[in-house]
Amino acid sequence: MNARAQAVEALAGRLGHAFSDPSLLERALTHASVTGVAAKQRDNEVLEFIGDRVIGLFAAERLAELYPKSPEGDLAPRLNAVVSREACARVARRMGLGPALRLAPSETKTGGRDKDSILAGACEAVMAAVYYDGGVDVARRVFLDLWSEAFDTLGQPRPRDPKTALQEWAQGRGKPLPTYSVTDRTGPDHAPVFTVSVEVAGLIPMSAQGRSRQEAEKAAAAQLLEREGQ
Repeated sequence: MNARAQAVEALAGRLGHAFSDPSLLERALTHASVTGVAAKQRDNEVLEFIGDRVIGLFAAERLAELYPKSPEGDLAPRLNAVVSREACARVARRMGLGPALRLAPSETKTGGRDKDSILAGACEAVMAAVYYDGGVDVARRVFLDLWSEAFDTLGQPRPRDPKTALQEWAQGRGKPLPTYSVTDRTGPDHAPVFTVSVEVAGLIPMSAQGRSRQEAEKAAAAQLLEREGQ
């Protein structure tokens, strides 16, 4: 059994659901970049679309249980915090989803297995696969298990993510959103080092390194903020 097959098996165990149709899980783990390499393979984009709605429903249900007297205006930001791309990516990392993904080699080389956007989309797709294969009750159980930490920490203050802080800082000064680009990748596949440059209009770009693209982006954002006295 190769490393990816082991990762898929471990992921299925973490979900606690034995798929009657394993092809659903395989499809949920297949990024759109693969379809250009193997056109016969269906990607996970439609499942991602469905999974976004599945997660939203279960999150809304749980919030209504936890905060039965809260007005909609208070529930909405809590919902956004639980179903955001960053929240779904955190869940994906906890379930070990990255190593189980099917990505094109080019996407893998640029840190695709740790990109928030790819992880979040695949997380949503996996939830749709569970929903289709096991039904609404099974999907709800899996959701409540995987998102338990997100609900537990809803009321706790969180340190600001450097990328979020930089985005807010730039927008507060009427500037467009920061842009990130990978300028270098070194090291072996099992231990890569990414160099990322972040640019904000009107400012000198800042570069930083990390063991993943996401880590390097955060480091670059933090260093730019520090340089600007924030």
